[in-house]
Amino acid sequence: MKRMVTTGNAPKAIGPYSQGICFEKLVFSSGQIPIDPVTGDIPEGISAQTEQSLKNLLAVVEGGGSKKENIIKTTVFLKNINDFSEMNDVYSKFFGMNFPARTCIEAARLPKDVLIEIEAIAFI
Repeated sequence: MKRMVTTGNAPKAIGPYSQGICFEKLVFSSGQIPIDPVTGDIPEGISAQTEQSLKNLLAVVEGGGSKKENIIKTTVFLKNINDFSEMNDVYSKFFGMNFPARTCIEAARLPKDVLIEIEAIAFI
């Protein structure tokens, strides 16, 4: 059975979509951009934006009843692939040695002109 994930710990959806969807024993997050869910601010720079996007992603995953260690796949969209190394530094610290499978691609433009967007699949 499918159910929507809704949490105040991540930014509200800025379009006609859910923050995430739970289906059976999986949580599918929508792409999370680096909006602070309390202030609505977007930090400067790829490192700070990566950190905020990952916090938002984790909030959706947890809102779906899962946890960071259960994230099995992420997709990272970068405005500029030259930010890959800086993003990787923050990403690796966030996950420790429990790395999910990942795809990382450059996107011509992201919502609100942010530098990064990240989505995930986790199991419950």
